[in-house]
Amino acid sequence: MSAINSVTIIVGNLTRDPELRFLVAGEATADLSVAVSRRWENPTTHESEEKTSFLEVVCWGDLAKNVAASARRGSRVVVTARLEQRSWQSKGRHRSKLELVADEVALSLRFATASVEGTTAAGQADASPAA
Repeated sequence: MSAINSVTIIVGNLTRDPELRFLVAGEATADLSVAVSRRWENPTTHESEEKTSFLEVVCWGDLAKNVAASARRGSRVVVTARLEQRSWQSKGRHRSKLELVADEVALSLRFATASVEGTTAAGQADASPAA
């Protein structure tokens, strides 16, 4: 796998619940679909216009488990991710895909409130309140 040294931050809404899966080795992965909208004023008509992009994001390990436990379809999220190009062979043909691999995922508090529950290194809920 080759990596592109590029970090991006996206803010948008999940279009479906996170899809949590476990690999044969036991590692957790979660796939997210995030709708990101951009609004601007048309300089000719002075009317507001909007374009929405749908971005696929992959999360790994504890982040994947925590996102799957915390976020739902419609949740507004802030994602810090890096672009990575993944390559593989399928039916004798070389395939590749550009992915957003999440480093951090947070629920946006712009239009909502949330309470935070810490987890231990083993991924279990921590009984002590978050600071």
